Amino acid sequence: MKQPSPPTGPNPTDPTDARASTSPPGSPPRGTAAPPRRARRGESLRFAVTHALPAFARGIPAPRPAVVALLGAVGQARWSAATLRALHDRDDGAPVLLGGASGDTLVLLDPADVQEFFARPVRELALDAVDKTKMLSVIEPTGVICSHGDLREARRACNDQVLAHHEEAHPSCGTFQTVIAEECSRLATKPTLAFARLQRTVQRISRRIVLGDQAAGDEELHRWLLALRKEGNWGAVRHGPTPAGQRLYEAATDRLHAYAPHAPAPTLLGRARDTTCGEDVDAVGQAHHWLLALDTVAPIVARTLLLLAAHPAEQAALHDVPHAPDTTRLRACVQESLRLYPIVPDLLRILRTDTTWRGVPYRAGTHVLVPIGFLQRDSGLVPGGSLFAPGRWCTDGADRDTRMAPFSHGEGRCPGDRLGLMAATEFCAQLLREHRLTEGRPRLDPHRPLPGALNASGIQLTLSRT
Repeated sequence: MKQPSPPTGPNPTDPTDARASTSPPGSPPRGTAAPPRRARRGESLRFAVTHALPAFARGIPAPRPAVVALLGAVGQARWSAATLRALHDRDDGAPVLLGGASGDTLVLLDPADVQEFFARPVRELALDAVDKTKMLSVIEPTGVICSHGDLREARRACNDQVLAHHEEAHPSCGTFQTVIAEECSRLATKPTLAFARLQRTVQRISRRIVLGDQAAGDEELHRWLLALRKEGNWGAVRHGPTPAGQRLYEAATDRLHAYAPHAPAPTLLGRARDTTCGEDVDAVGQAHHWLLALDTVAPIVARTLLLLAAHPAEQAALHDVPHAPDTTRLRACVQESLRLYPIVPDLLRILRTDTTWRGVPYRAGTHVLVPIGFLQRDSGLVPGGSLFAPGRWCTDGADRDTRMAPFSHGEGRCPGDRLGLMAATEFCAQLLREHRLTEGRPRLDPHRPLPGALNASGIQLTLSRT
């Protein structure tokens, strides 16, 4: 398969070039302010029914397995893709303004607009969109995503230091790899691996990485966090946490503060303790998000292994080098799994100032959405968009290609991207070091486009020892 090359054309850092090169026929002359292209009421309703409401029903902080399975059975991913395709085709990908319960949302569907989305500073195009903040404020009210302005910058700087965002490898990488190896050695003791067992193992790993061995067996903390995440699913329609949710948050926070003085230096909480952060940053409070983020390694690993079980040639290629598996290629498999099934399929932000897009004015408070899960599967943008082709991630510049954004790009890029990739890759590597995947359920056909959704909680893998 021909691998995608980085996009060419307009300079993504020059909005004028991007607008000039992508304006649809009939656009007003440059310098003339045109009214926003507002969707018809029926289009907004269709978007709500096929895309927005299913995402809410599915659960964002804590996916609801039964709802995920139901939406998969009825083909909701196809409905959503058809809606977004219709919005794109109506005006050749021009941004479209949709009405909704939380106000107007500007949906971006053109590659040049997506490049500009990533290029704009977060002080202008902020991450703390209203619905997102309502959901996450129940779980992590002191987190980066629930902050803006100077406080957001200070909290992001703290996260960048603790997670080593600007370093090729985390300074504690060796310690974390040892933790993963120890936990995986207890996991591969049976020929079948169900998601529930895999998930419990990842939770132990996340507690050890964030808090240290002192918290390895603290399943009560994870039960509290899971209950909080379920509360967060309803955050968009509530005016703050419930009394029960507030008590859970306080209990979990007290537990984190109890662990903090004793957290070993290599752990994330130990690094936070030793990092110079302002009092308002609440370095310990950031651990709520670190635990949440590391827990997503479970569905990432489950989907990656299922895809490898369905693609024996790709699995065999991992063992074509000495000291298999080839972790560089395996990392590409994890990235490809995330492209096909992103943890965050919609990137949602909010305009903090009045601004223009393609010469069209938009008011502060307008939400801006990039349906990246749809776009990075579009074969018109990403060749073979619905096929498992890990080789695409081995080309120069693939990690900076804005057509594919499993961790976002620009100032809003996930600060734990390298740590998350390392953890997922190492987990897969440990399982595949002495085992081969011989079967996976649900069954996937490697010769046909892969399904638009894949319920991780229903995945079951069969392992055979080499």
